[in-house]
Amino acid sequence: MEINAGKAFLHQLLNPDQMKKNVLVFGLISGAIISLMMVFSVLWCYKDPNFKGNMYLGYAGMLIAFSFIFVGIKNYRDKYNNGTVTFGKAFKVGLLIALIAATAYVVVWLFDFYLFVPDFMDKYNAHMLKEAREAGADAATLSKKMAEAENFRQLYKNPLFVILITYAEVLPLGIVIALISALILKRKKSQDSSTMITHY
Repeated sequence: MEINAGKAFLHQLLNPDQMKKNVLVFGLISGAIISLMMVFSVLWCYKDPNFKGNMYLGYAGMLIAFSFIFVGIKNYRDKYNNGTVTFGKAFKVGLLIALIAATAYVVVWLFDFYLFVPDFMDKYNAHMLKEAREAGADAATLSKKMAEAENFRQLYKNPLFVILITYAEVLPLGIVIALISALILKRKKSQDSSTMITHY
């Protein structure tokens, strides 16, 4: 008779909301970090006369925020799933954490952009054209860049475009980290430790 076989499955069956809770907690932590870093970076740009942010600080913030994908998968595996998790389940947990974090980032940017920095694109485009002039761009190149900047500014008037482009800023990195974390943290159930046969 197998006594402990299916223990992990029964544990999940009796506690169906554990994965959701785990995903939500770590997703919101990750989202809070990445959103705060974004707001700080925007303020940094606005205070700088040259409208320059800190690219390294931005990437560091994203890596710190998305490190909670790894932590979230490990916490789910060790605390709620008896120390085992398949690659598919681990990737699903990581992907959901990344999606929640990215969604928080998008929502915060929408509030920040529309309520506090509606002229962000104007300032950004002016900065890009200034850099092109200082780099010695000729008239044709400047004309092309101005047309591209104006086209992007017009696209940015569409909230759907703003949402999609903002997701694209962070979600791809989150997906990559979820994939790597799932590969590292996957752990199969041991036959010896998960089952015990009793003979009568």
